[in-house]
Amino acid sequence: MKIFDLHSHWGTERGYVLRTTDALAQQKSTWNSTPQYDTDEQMAAYLRANDVRTILDFGFTKNLAIEEVIPLHDYAIATQAKYSDCIFGNWIQLDPRHGEKGAQEFERCIQASSGFVSFCVSSSGTGFAASDPIYRPIYEVALAYKRPVLVLVGHTGAGAGLRGGAGIKLDLCHPRYVDELAIDFPDLEIITGRPAWPWQDEMISIMIHKPNVWSELHGWSPKYLTDPFKKEIRSRLKDRVMFGADYPLFRYERLVNDWKDLGYTDDILERVFYKNAERLFGLNGVK
Repeated sequence: MKIFDLHSHWGTERGYVLRTTDALAQQKSTWNSTPQYDTDEQMAAYLRANDVRTILDFGFTKNLAIEEVIPLHDYAIATQAKYSDCIFGNWIQLDPRHGEKGAQEFERCIQASSGFVSFCVSSSGTGFAASDPIYRPIYEVALAYKRPVLVLVGHTGAGAGLRGGAGIKLDLCHPRYVDELAIDFPDLEIITGRPAWPWQDEMISIMIHKPNVWSELHGWSPKYLTDPFKKEIRSRLKDRVMFGADYPLFRYERLVNDWKDLGYTDDILERVFYKNAERLFGLNGVK
């Protein structure tokens, strides 16, 4: 079965999401995988071998100066163009304190890329909740170009196990801020990234109430989803839950098997693995 992966990271050394010795040391305990670097070609070959088309996210650029981010964005855009069959596009993360300068860089990336580009909100990493007005210039660009945004919710593996959680405040990723954002921007399509644990019931409520909110489930094995969320995937939320991996921290072989072990019908798995994403992005004539 083919896969549309709404969120993964870069397997290359230049783009690898874990940047410090401490963070790399935590990969085994947090994701049960071992750090390894792939070349661009190896990364593309791995995606093709698993029939995957993905959207990649550096994850670490949200605290960098614009001057440092631009070369990374250019690398991402060029790589997507070269491997467009398996890399659908890129999520970019910018420090929201850049204001209009950040919004201009976001727009530059959209215009420069032949693939998909949009913005990923990592509130626990920036210190600003997704509904904070500081993001307004970014959201206005997304609206102008009709791009959905990705908002990370729930527990994050970043900082997990480190003293003080590396300063990461988990509450900033509570889905209540997605609810506020959906009200402030009713025409903005909002994808929540990761399961919203330990607030999955709240996430269910918000998705049922706000039709412009979607969910992709990267960073976790689906076996850890709560029973109510597993139930909603086959019922009220069957058209708005999508697959996310978090390669290279997770590998597709494991995640696909874990999804199949949940006992969903092929129809539900197809919706999660690719059909819902194709509808969101208007691919293959799907509406």
